[in-house]
Amino acid sequence: MALPQRHRLKGQSIFARLYRRGRASHGPFLMLRWLPSQPDLLPPDQRGRAPSPWRCGVVVSTKVHKRAVRRNRLRRQLHEALLTLQIGRPGEPVWLLLTLRPGSADRSGAELLGECLDLLRRAGLIHEQASLS
Repeated sequence: MALPQRHRLKGQSIFARLYRRGRASHGPFLMLRWLPSQPDLLPPDQRGRAPSPWRCGVVVSTKVHKRAVRRNRLRRQLHEALLTLQIGRPGEPVWLLLTLRPGSADRSGAELLGECLDLLRRAGLIHEQASLS
């Protein structure tokens, strides 16, 4: 399942800002970058909407897996997991960028989701009692 529009992070300028200025947390198979949201970078049609507590982009390169079907499955698994979590702090919207590293396609879904949860905890973006099913 894809992320709802209100949680999607799209646009070259937003990704560039996250790569340049975002805080990073590294794991063996995932990398998380986050930044407080900056609505002025959103496309004009999305600026007037009520702010989402979080927006996320997931990057899965061909180095992770050659086949697009497998890359898309990994992306969808992370999207579904993120939708079950209470991400961010009240009144402080945040933008996230999850990047899968080579070798992550060989890991089980549970391992990747566990690492994602760990990175979000280390970044202070979710509460300790949160868990992924």
